[in-house]
Amino acid sequence: MPQAALRMVLAQLNLCVGDIDGNTRQILDSLNQARTEHGADLVVFPELAITGYPPEDLLFRPGLHRRVSHALEAIQRASTDLAVVVGHPEQTAAGLYNSATLFQNGKRLASYRKQRLPNYAVFDEKRYFIEGVGPCVVDVAGFKLGLSICEDIWDPLTAVANRDAGAELIINLNASPYSTCKRDQRLDALKTAHEASGLPVVYLNLVGGQDELVFDGGSMVMDAGGQIVARGTDFAPELIPVTVKRNAYGLIFEGPLATPTQNEENIYRALVLGVKDYVQKNRFNGAVIGVSGGVDSALTLALAVDALGAENVTAISMPSRYTAEMSIDDALAQAERMGCECLVVPIEQTFAAFTETLQPVFEGAAPDVTEENIQARCRGVLLMAVSNKRGRLVLTTGNKSEMSVGYATLYGDMAGGYAPLKDCPKLLVYRLCAWRNRHEEVIPRRVLERAPSAELRPDQKDSDSLPPYEILDPILELYVEQDLTPQEIVARGFETATVRRVAAMVDRNEYKRRQAAPGVRLSQRAFGRDRRFPITSRYSELDEPAV
Repeated sequence: MPQAALRMVLAQLNLCVGDIDGNTRQILDSLNQARTEHGADLVVFPELAITGYPPEDLLFRPGLHRRVSHALEAIQRASTDLAVVVGHPEQTAAGLYNSATLFQNGKRLASYRKQRLPNYAVFDEKRYFIEGVGPCVVDVAGFKLGLSICEDIWDPLTAVANRDAGAELIINLNASPYSTCKRDQRLDALKTAHEASGLPVVYLNLVGGQDELVFDGGSMVMDAGGQIVARGTDFAPELIPVTVKRNAYGLIFEGPLATPTQNEENIYRALVLGVKDYVQKNRFNGAVIGVSGGVDSALTLALAVDALGAENVTAISMPSRYTAEMSIDDALAQAERMGCECLVVPIEQTFAAFTETLQPVFEGAAPDVTEENIQARCRGVLLMAVSNKRGRLVLTTGNKSEMSVGYATLYGDMAGGYAPLKDCPKLLVYRLCAWRNRHEEVIPRRVLERAPSAELRPDQKDSDSLPPYEILDPILELYVEQDLTPQEIVARGFETATVRRVAAMVDRNEYKRRQAAPGVRLSQRAFGRDRRFPITSRYSELDEPAV
């Protein structure tokens, strides 16, 4: 006889790619917790939970699949008194599938194979997997559940197929990475699937940082009326208990309804999680940051302390002959307010040694950007030395505006292991600083009010080399993220010479971006896996069409 209710637990976990043993321990621990604390009938885990997502070319390693098999056996043994749905790669004679398997009563009862394989933006699943065919509907405690995986829910035909196969509820396992507009897109996809099929949807997402990707959690349940009736926390691992009941009108749901993060808070928490997981999953002892007294290093320092704890962050001020005293004071003030160590290591002697060594080579040549870059590279060497000695990762401080136009020094301020602000335009950096200061002023006000400067020559300002950020950032958004041509951007009201100048800087600096550290992806057109341009190319949007 069917149960009156299905006690389901959504395991929104932070898993690590390739850590089969560790991920399996998390899964087994979650089963025990769901059993003892929530009396669960069913526990659901994210897409490719056993391997972590995305496993990329690890999927070509035969040893990985042997370990996955052992993990599945352990999960099967643990399913004696409840049902488990877990995502994993499934190696078959036909090829490799992205699968979800149902275990119950110590038996493997069914497997669903993902049908829609994303192959755009950061996704390249067709490199690894073959498409599954047809729906998979399973009976758990008298409830008919249609299984699907991530991209499947974006095609309403898969939801319709589940309904036609007898499902009364869709369970969708996800590893859906964060971007600033992703939440609205997910809601639109769930609404479309619901409207096409009439079925409720349980949407379970992964949480955590993996290289450039951040998975934001936010698992949710959309009922048959198209309303979100349960929601998990953003950017945090948790077990989310959801009770499903049946009445005369259909299924009803009871579960927590967390408030989603918004705007700058949403972005800031994504950055914090990305930094935390990159440092900790790669087993560094903490972070090292070169602090200039400017806004970018100030935000990076705040992110690092919030992610790792003040005791695990070393800030280093490296003044030169061009560094204003207020820059040193502001860096020290922020470090003191945030409770982290801040060392002052002047680079004057180091810089002088380089210039003296190079004097015979440079004889007769006037000082130029070469000497500016030497200062930046002195700082890069010092930061990497501290990183080696202390086992702490150097966080670079460059933002997306600078990286777009190449306003950065290779092997200088670009030296480091992770770039938290890589996908943050300059104006967003200011907004995030203001958000972080909303309750306590950890970033000195003067940092936010001063004109940006690299301080590599007397009285230098960013505006000497770049258009004002209020003009630069909108042009970059149109050119880099929306792929508009310079002519189309000019038609939006921007000055022709400025647009052509900015586009030329973006085009010729691909070689720098290719050597840049990875960083948190925020937009849907981040540098790296999202935007893939050749370094060597004679194509230019600035050229007139040939006659």
